[in-house]
Parts: sequence; structure tokens; C-alpha cells
Amino acid sequence: MSLAPSISVPQARFNPLPLYIALFCLLWSFAFVAGKIGVTYCPPLILLTARFSLAGILILGLSALRGEAWQFGWRETAMFAVFGVANNALYLGFGYTGLQTVSAGLGGLIVSANPVFTAILAALLLGEQLTWRKVVGLLLGILGVGAIVWHRISSGTNSLHGILFTLASLASIVAGTILFKLFAPRGSLWIGNGIQNLAGGLALLPFALMFSSVSEVVPNMRLLGAFAFLVLGGSILAYLLWFHLLKTCGATAASAYHFLMPPLGMLFAFLVLGEHIEARDLLGIVPVALGIYLVTRPAAV
Repeated sequence: MSLAPSISVPQARFNPLPLYIALFCLLWSFAFVAGKIGVTYCPPLILLTARFSLAGILILGLSALRGEAWQFGWRETAMFAVFGVANNALYLGFGYTGLQTVSAGLGGLIVSANPVFTAILAALLLGEQLTWRKVVGLLLGILGVGAIVWHRISSGTNSLHGILFTLASLASIVAGTILFKLFAPRGSLWIGNGIQNLAGGLALLPFALMFSSVSEVVPNMRLLGAFAFLVLGGSILAYLLWFHLLKTCGATAASAYHFLMPPLGMLFAFLVLGEHIEARDLLGIVPVALGIYLVTRPAAV
């Protein structure tokens, strides 16, 4: 009896990166809606202080319960704390304050310029190649986002005060992205995210006490639901995915996904808040998608 030679068939290896990217985009864009609900019923600095502090306590508390060893020296701990100030306290502190006097469309447009400034600084400071293909992709992303929200800029509901806060928010997330890639701290991203959140909460606490009052909080189920999402989906899971993408994709490619936030944010605003979407909003997604493809497509070998 003859035996046929065994042929080993290589098994296709599952790549979770597309799933991580999709989940990050959904969580990050829905956070615009949750944030808008949150600042409607709670002063932004109180909301963010409570959000970051609780997220940091939960992450570090769960790590201690699981017996996870502390992997960081003073340098890594200090660096994650700095990232927490830039990516949490400053980025969202300025952003949520701006949301009080700036429309969600204009705020999304300003913050979505993140990939452009990140790509330029990454080329100058990190040695990431800024090819013509990436430049075209970044410009297409700006064009698409601009087409989506341009009609909202001329509505007259946006104050210079709020725009300046939103610009400061943009500068903070760009700085935090570059700092993370520049110093590349080692160790668990999970514990690092806990340090960032706790540092962000502690950094905002004195400002929340000075400029806000607990009496301004209007407790209700919408605020509770928004806060729960911002802590679990935003500060814990979305930021963990964001820093994983930075390590895996590079600063320019990871930041390019922020071009998806305004159209996705408007979709969630329509579904949850009943905000109106025009046909030009949908058409603007085409150059956004093409721009992301050009920026993130691997270079030909």
C-alpha cells in the first residue's frame, strides 16, 4: 500500500491590523458625539478630569490585580506622563473648551489637519519619507474634509475664542504624536496608557477647580452614558489602539486615519443627535478615502 507524500499547505496568518484600524476610527469618531453630549451637561474641565482620573485608576488597578510587573524606569514613567499631558490634558482640554463656542464641523476640520503637520514634522524629525504620493494623499484628505464642512464655517456660529482653543488642541495632538515616536518608550502600552490618563487627570485638576463648579453639572442618563463611553471606549481602548498604530504604522500613516473622523463623526451625529447631513458631505468622503490610500499604501519594492 503506497502512501501519498504529505504536502504542507501554508496556513494563512490572520492580520488583526485592519480590525484595529476600523475599531480605532469608530471609537475615536464617536467620541466627538459623546464629548458634545458630555459638555452639554458638565463643564469640560470637570468632565475630562473625572474621565482621565477614573480611566487611569481602572487601568493601573486592573494591572495590579492581575499581578502585572511594573516594567518602567523613571525615564519611561516620566515620558508617558508627558504624553498624558500632551495627548490627554492639553489636546482634549483645549478641544472640549473650544467645543463650547465652535461648531462640531469646524472643530473636526481643524483637528483633522493633524496628518499634514504630523507628516511634515515626521519627515524633519523622525526621518519618515515624505514622497509626492503622500503629499498628494494628504492634500486630497484636506480637500475632502474641507468640502464636507466648508458650508458650516460661514454660518457665523463660531467664535475666534473657540477657534484659538481648537488650534491649540491641534498643536497638542501633533506634538504628542511626534514625541511618542521620537522617544519610543519601551514597556507595556496598557500600563503606559494608565500613566498617561492619570497624569492628564492630575494636570487638569487645578484648572477644573479654578474655572469650573460642580454645581454646573446636570446629572442625567445621557451624561452618564457619554461619560462611560469616554472612559472605557475613548480613554482606555481608543488610546491603546492609537499608540499601537503609531508603533506599527508610523506617525504619518497612523495620523492619516484622522481624515476619517469628520465624516464618521457626522454620521454618528446624525444617528445619535439627529444632525442633518447633506449630499456634499457624502461626496467629500471620496477624496478622503483616496487620500488615506495614497498615504498608507506601502511603497513599491
